[in-house]
Amino acid sequence: MSATTESTGRRPLVAILSGAGVSTDSGIPDYRGPNGVWRRDPEAQKLVTYDYYMADPEIRRRSWQMRRTNRTLAAEPNAAHLAIADLEREGVPVRVLTQNVDGLHQLAGTPARKVLELHGSARSFVCTKCAARGPMADALARVEAGEADPPCLECGGILKSATVMFGERLDPAVLGEAAAIAEACEVFLAVGTSLQVQPAAGLAGLAADHGARLIVVNAEPTPYDDRAAEVVREPIGTALPPLLTRLTAESA
Repeated sequence: MSATTESTGRRPLVAILSGAGVSTDSGIPDYRGPNGVWRRDPEAQKLVTYDYYMADPEIRRRSWQMRRTNRTLAAEPNAAHLAIADLEREGVPVRVLTQNVDGLHQLAGTPARKVLELHGSARSFVCTKCAARGPMADALARVEAGEADPPCLECGGILKSATVMFGERLDPAVLGEAAAIAEACEVFLAVGTSLQVQPAAGLAGLAADHGARLIVVNAEPTPYDDRAAEVVREPIGTALPPLLTRLTAESA
């Protein structure tokens, strides 16, 4: 516990950067791990690359079929998501900075206002022309009904998942808020992330630069392991609940 925390009596702010490894136990595959989607099928990356998507109707058709058949929208929170929600319910100030687009932190019970979705959400669609948004389930219903590449009902523009595709920039407002949280927190956990994708990965270094205790929970080594106060290699669903229980006790 920092001197500031001791002198003010407040509980330390815990920031959690969550990556694909947090959701693998929910049946959602990771993308860059040893058995990740991009390693097994590099061509699949084109389906979520903005320039390919916008230029090629066939890529869009295949992308909609991928969304229709993937498991993201049907997935349920696992022990890691539930442990993070429990940490927040115990009164520990928590902010989740997630690289995931599955919405499982919110489904587990972490308030939406405490979750920053750095890479957007697969649970919504957005029009690339007029920025109209809606539930992904509505767009997928149109695909099921036979529309291979459903256009925007407002302006006829191209629809896409409300996620940050390869070749797109992160929302600067969201990234700025995430950076402010990283600078302010006393404890920063990087969980289930390779810490290789910038600028999200740089939040770990930013937190350490501002004095946060950095904890890395990931199966594979990361570029930030040497800056961490603690590195955990055990499976996330097994390791995270007791780790967060310990943090709750330490912050009491």
